[in-house]
Amino acid sequence: MTEYGRGQGSEPWHPEDPLYGDGGWEGQQAHTGQQAAYGGQQHYPQQPQQQQQHYDEWGHGQQDAYGQQQYQQQGQAQQYPHQYDQQQYPGHQQQPQQSYDNNGWATGTHQHAQYPNHPDPYGQQAAAYGGEQADYYGTPDAYPPPEPPSRRQAEPEPPQTDWDPGPDQGEHAFFAGGDDDDDSDDDSGDGRGDRRSRGGKPKKRRSGCACLVVSLVFAGGVGGVGYFGYQFYQDRFGSAPDFAGDGTGETVTVEIPKGALGNEIGQRLKQAGVVKSVDAFVAAQSQNADGKSIQAGAYLLHKEMSAESAVEMMLDPKSQNNVLVKPGERNVTVYKAIDEQLDLSAGTTKKFAEKDFKSLGLPSWANDNSEIKDPLEGFLYPGTYPAAKGMKPETVLKDMVSRATSKYKSLDLEAKAKALKLDSPLQVITVASLVQAEGKTDDDYRKMAEVVYNRLDRANPETYGLLQFDSTFNYLKGESNINISEDEINSNQDPYNTYTQKGLPPGPIGNPGDGALKGTLNPTDQGWYYFVAVDGVSKTEFAKTHADFQKLKDKFNESSGN
Repeated sequence: MTEYGRGQGSEPWHPEDPLYGDGGWEGQQAHTGQQAAYGGQQHYPQQPQQQQQHYDEWGHGQQDAYGQQQYQQQGQAQQYPHQYDQQQYPGHQQQPQQSYDNNGWATGTHQHAQYPNHPDPYGQQAAAYGGEQADYYGTPDAYPPPEPPSRRQAEPEPPQTDWDPGPDQGEHAFFAGGDDDDDSDDDSGDGRGDRRSRGGKPKKRRSGCACLVVSLVFAGGVGGVGYFGYQFYQDRFGSAPDFAGDGTGETVTVEIPKGALGNEIGQRLKQAGVVKSVDAFVAAQSQNADGKSIQAGAYLLHKEMSAESAVEMMLDPKSQNNVLVKPGERNVTVYKAIDEQLDLSAGTTKKFAEKDFKSLGLPSWANDNSEIKDPLEGFLYPGTYPAAKGMKPETVLKDMVSRATSKYKSLDLEAKAKALKLDSPLQVITVASLVQAEGKTDDDYRKMAEVVYNRLDRANPETYGLLQFDSTFNYLKGESNINISEDEINSNQDPYNTYTQKGLPPGPIGNPGDGALKGTLNPTDQGWYYFVAVDGVSKTEFAKTHADFQKLKDKFNESSGN
């Protein structure tokens, strides 16, 4: 036996040997009385007559001794390691312990025959191990013989080539042009000839498709970065996109809400196709000296205009498609303006207001008197409203009513009516409409409001509850006349005639503005009962007694030529 294994000669230890790898190259050293050297006779006290077998009988019977005695004694040595060292058998003398030298080979009491040089020692190996196992060392695909640790060397590195190694040498199948079918076929091979063609040569892989895909992805990434980089530069440093000229012949109406600033106006114009970008409009508006004066309303503009042209056109009153409600203006005038702006037949808006006023969002306390001539009077709040051709009259009216309702709610008219000893919020609006119709300035509004409250007191010594306002008589007549005869006034018994009917008229006589509302809610307290527009236009003077009133009346007659 050599350092390669337990056998006759220098052949390696077969991997299928059950004792392959036990204890290194020196094997299991026997204890005293346990087992003899490899291949020798095992001495037992009960068997003194057993003769030693020689190594030249390895394949003709010694295998049984090795397979049975050796394994049996080894198992006993493992189970009772200490007992075998000291156990004495009766009637027999203990064998002296063998000594080992020369790298684990016995050199003591046993004598061994010389190893014969067998030309094919493994020819009988299969029979020694059962006779049915294949010869793993006599074929071209034989296992390499194991070497001792001192002679083992690292496996050589694979040779470097200048051609595409393919998946066999570590390249991914995707870049080699392979597919799942090729991989499955290669993997099913046996031995180290796995991923090779039938001729034994490595398969040549195609990588053109993979390179094309990678190139396209790279080109797309570069293009995307360039595009977004350009957009970022344009947004930060480039000029805003803009149309050129005064636009096309196509027109469009754009509604601008109240309180809208340049950015919101620009967004509405861009959505309508008037300007190309919001930034261009904002820049043009800031560069125009009157750009900030653009008011809410409806504007008739051209499509695809330059931002500068759009600003100039919006500042031109001719382009504004709006209806303007002036403070104190009566509803009949507003209805007519809506018909004209929407290009409707005369009376269309008035008919809708009389029939469908309840659908416009009036507050619950509105129209609380059956004698009211127009339920919407006083609820078309003064301001500018979009009214372009194609719109419906109810849209315009609803916008007006909504603004009035919001304003009256903010003033808390219900609480103010009680404080002013009025019956309802509607009466507050009625007083404000009288003040608006008779006054000319904020100071006039406050004094006019005091005159109304003083005369409503039916116990007052001057009028005894009669307001005696010309404006109420003009309202019922649909006129605006300051030269009214006493006979005409005193003969009319209409509820709106405050010369013959005590108290307030059934409802407002116009649409009061902010000034008149403030004066109504904050009247003076100076004892005023009378007033006269002495110049017949804008100059109003007040009096506390009837005698002073006559003096003011004479002044008016002199100025008017009566």
